[in-house]
Amino acid sequence: MIIKESVNIGGREITMETGRIAKQANGAVLMTQGETVALVTAVASRKAREGQSFFPLTCDFTERQYAGGKIPGGFFKREGRPREDEVLICRIMDRPLRPMFPDGFMNETQLIATLLSSDRQNKPDMLALTGASAALHISDIPFFGPLAGIRVGRIDGQFVPYPTMDELKESDMDIVMAATRDAILMVEGGGDEILEKDLIDALEFGHKSIIPLLDLQEAMRESVGKPKWEVVPPVKNEALYARVAKDYSDKVDEATRIKVKLDRYLRLDEIKDEARERLNEEFPESRDEIGEALGDLKKTIVRERVLGTGERIDGRTSTDIRTITCEVGMLPRVHGTGLFTRGETQAIVTTTLGTTSDEQRLDGLYTEQFKKFMLHYNFPPFSVGEARFLRGTSRREIGHGALAERALTGILPSHEDFPYTIRIVSEVTESNGSSSMATVCGGCLSLMDCGVPIKAPVAGIAMGLITDGDRTVILSDILGDEDHLGDMDFKVTGTAKGVTAIQMDIKVKGLSRDILVKALDQAQEGRQHILERMLSTINEPREELSKYAPRITTLKVRPDQIRIIIGPGGKMIRGIVEQTGVDINVEDDGTVLIASPDGEASAKAIAIIEGLVREPVVGEEYEGTVARIVDFGAFVTILPNIDGLVHISEMAYERVERTEDICAEGDTMKVKVIDMDRASGKIRLSRRALLEKPEGWVDRPPPSRSGGGGRDGGRGGRDGGRGRSGPPRGGGRGRS
Repeated sequence: MIIKESVNIGGREITMETGRIAKQANGAVLMTQGETVALVTAVASRKAREGQSFFPLTCDFTERQYAGGKIPGGFFKREGRPREDEVLICRIMDRPLRPMFPDGFMNETQLIATLLSSDRQNKPDMLALTGASAALHISDIPFFGPLAGIRVGRIDGQFVPYPTMDELKESDMDIVMAATRDAILMVEGGGDEILEKDLIDALEFGHKSIIPLLDLQEAMRESVGKPKWEVVPPVKNEALYARVAKDYSDKVDEATRIKVKLDRYLRLDEIKDEARERLNEEFPESRDEIGEALGDLKKTIVRERVLGTGERIDGRTSTDIRTITCEVGMLPRVHGTGLFTRGETQAIVTTTLGTTSDEQRLDGLYTEQFKKFMLHYNFPPFSVGEARFLRGTSRREIGHGALAERALTGILPSHEDFPYTIRIVSEVTESNGSSSMATVCGGCLSLMDCGVPIKAPVAGIAMGLITDGDRTVILSDILGDEDHLGDMDFKVTGTAKGVTAIQMDIKVKGLSRDILVKALDQAQEGRQHILERMLSTINEPREELSKYAPRITTLKVRPDQIRIIIGPGGKMIRGIVEQTGVDINVEDDGTVLIASPDGEASAKAIAIIEGLVREPVVGEEYEGTVARIVDFGAFVTILPNIDGLVHISEMAYERVERTEDICAEGDTMKVKVIDMDRASGKIRLSRRALLEKPEGWVDRPPPSRSGGGGRDGGRGGRDGGRGRSGPPRGGGRGRS
């Protein structure tokens, strides 16, 4: 049975279809918005693996290049491993969906969203998320849905649901969120220093806007939904849990007051080993469950202590920020360094400046062709005291790096004002809660240490929440344990003026506006405190760049002069680079970027380029070379690729019968520009004007211009133009 239904949300039509494609999946939905189409499937194994102790959910998003009428680049000409933007969509799918499965469901489950068609205006991430919910909801896979995703923009003060790519360029915010009918589950995004109250209004707007999508999923389930598999929830050994609580409450309470993370974990491991040894004989079938019982006991004790007394694991109150230390400039050869330490979380963050040739080339359907700012986040195992293999960049590292990149993007100067490629790298050296926020703070410090003229300093903080329904405590600057044991992980970054990026995952059903307001207000206070600590170390960008950073000088030439700088086959630009050692990048609009840490080398390259594109001026004198002799005079090259005519009457004061009597091809001749016709490009030169005038000489009117000008009737150019040689420049960048 094929079902195809549409809803209209703020003038944006979204269509769901099922029953025509991928019928062997447990659930499959075709999602369409505009001419963007994504197929989303849900499949689960019939049985769980023996001994499976965690829910094996995999979310994948694949962007097919044919969707946008493109053939993949590279040697193999087919899509490879997921790009970073695809991984980020996988995470957007996973985070709100994972908590929506029942306890005890351990079957291998895979959600795959495949982009089949792209209009390059309607982004596919919210189609993938909503489609995953719909595919699960109509399937026989156990699922507590439905939910839906929405992107919210704001243009001229008005919220816009599902803004297009063009509209996002005009929007001062880009917020994506997922929600059920009753609760917001996930928020991700950022903006241009958004006020906290405006952020909450955007979330409420988005939550109300998705109701039609939830209604549509419910209607589809009523029509074609399959009976859900029965899941038998795990049965606790109540006697074991009671014994663990009785015998180990005091010890766990004492252990969870140890402030140093590794010491605390060591003591909790000792308690677990002791409990297993003592209780193994009485509960021989429940060895693994002993650890689970101790974990539940730890969670209960910590949460009750916070709710009852306000005391946290490390002794802080709910609003206290851990001790912060900041350093800059610690790595001598690095362009900019920021060492940010907050409690037991620490990151060394570096900034490196490059040229246009260092930009990252992208091959996605929804990305710019070149990326000028990159932030990379590394989370090595030693940062948490572990020993494990170093493998490729994880999805978590990509996600945390994207959040920090979004937080800092808005404060960077424009490329026109600061024509550098910027790369920030965060090396997390210690972690106990929110290393991504340490990356933001360290990244800001390193930018200022580098001398990047940022618009305003940015700091970040991770907020938490513990609630039992009646009592609620919001926690500032959460520890790793508080993230794990709490009900919310809410990361907020911003300047003193407003929010630049947010990321929120909620584990409880529903947060009131009052709680959100309080959380954002408390985050704003914490952010101000962190900014003060950062600015006490370095309060503004350094006036000078590092001596090891390239100096970029920008020249502007006419686009039709680009070929002169490039030269035939790139010969000219390569020659300049070989002579001077600089890096030269020529943009299509005539912008020439010259980069080198050596000022003299840059000056030499600038002089060469300015000489190449120099324009002749009437009245100026030039020492040129005779390029060609004709009956009525000689063509003289006065500037690179620019010729003018010295008429035979302007050769000397005395009468000249033959041009060859005065000069030969290849001779050097000093001349003066006496006239230019910019419309035709013809240049009239005079040798006579630089000679001593004979006594009693009377100037006569100049001869007519017939036959004058360039060799081919133009401005003296060898190809009828400005004398450029070589083929026309292609559409790419002139790099060497």
